[in-house]
Amino acid sequence: MTLQPSPLRVAMVAGEPSGDLLAASLLDGLGSRLPAATQYYGIGGPRMIAAGFDAHWPMEKLTVRGYVEALRHIPEILGIRNELKRQLLAEPPSVFVGVDAPDFNFGLEHALRDAGIPTVHFVCPSIWAWRGGRIKKIAKAVDHMLCVFPFETALLEKAGVAASYVGHPLADQIPLEPDTLGARRALGLAESGPVIAVLPGSRRSEIDLIGPTFFAAMEMMQHQEPSVRFVMPAATPALRALLQPLVDAHPGLVLTITEGQSQLAMTAADAILVKSGTVTLEAALLKKPMVISYKVPWLTGQIMRRQGYLPYVGLPNILAGRFVVPEILQHFATPQALAEATLKQLRDEANRRTLKEIFTEMHHVLKQNTAQRAAEVVASVVEQRAGRP
Repeated sequence: MTLQPSPLRVAMVAGEPSGDLLAASLLDGLGSRLPAATQYYGIGGPRMIAAGFDAHWPMEKLTVRGYVEALRHIPEILGIRNELKRQLLAEPPSVFVGVDAPDFNFGLEHALRDAGIPTVHFVCPSIWAWRGGRIKKIAKAVDHMLCVFPFETALLEKAGVAASYVGHPLADQIPLEPDTLGARRALGLAESGPVIAVLPGSRRSEIDLIGPTFFAAMEMMQHQEPSVRFVMPAATPALRALLQPLVDAHPGLVLTITEGQSQLAMTAADAILVKSGTVTLEAALLKKPMVISYKVPWLTGQIMRRQGYLPYVGLPNILAGRFVVPEILQHFATPQALAEATLKQLRDEANRRTLKEIFTEMHHVLKQNTAQRAAEVVASVVEQRAGRP
């Protein structure tokens, strides 16, 4: 009687919507690289689940923002991590892949690696921007780092961490030439006239902190540029409900709120006012002028300021190595400042052409068939552990 080999088992944890996107792209790549019977499980979001992932806990359990909010959720988050660690040590996977969420994943990866379980981490934390001391933690926790930005590998390899540049999946997914007219038709917007996309964030804390400021800025912009129309994506019905009081408080705004479709909304726009985050990279890949802003609680802001290394926070500026789009942060983010900067981005045609050149070059650098490149690294780790060619 011939015994069938046990199926390969890939454990994964993603803790943010951006991590869900990255992990789903990796799952797609692994699906064509590893046997069909391979099991994928752990903590994940809706995109991962749609790709065949078995989520033992929903990603939302880990999705918190800011130090104060995180403190409230620490007992539950630590409980989840301890239970997942117990399960993985009791039944070791072929490999563990942590996707972003470094504060959750590195401690787990360290314990698993000490137990002989290979660990891969997808997305290097921004040690080049702040909290550089984390590289010591990475060296203890991670067997192989998958980097989405090209300058990260040398930094990691200098610290003794194996690393591969795999590009960014957004650069594969977004076309080099965005179809603005097609996006406007799809959203039912008029094909002519200025459109500004406004993205104040996706969490209650973000909407509470910056939502009123963004809406006041929109009202100022419409007063100064009466022909302007606004489009604002709401990722979920819950977010739509959070935005409704602000919509009601500004009844004169010519505003279309879409159900999700954030990329389509940005594609339709001539300029974008956006809260800092991965979405700013998406806006750059769509070749759009933008203004980046955020407001975080005072304590969070003080910690970030003291531990930061770079003069900018937006990914387009970080990747360019200079300010190519304005950043208006914290108490500087007044309605008037945001309105003036966004209208300047809307009206300056020479700047629009310059940004298109910069962002197109950026797009080519990041477009690397990420799913397949990342899957090759993970698959090689899995096969090495399983003793397979």
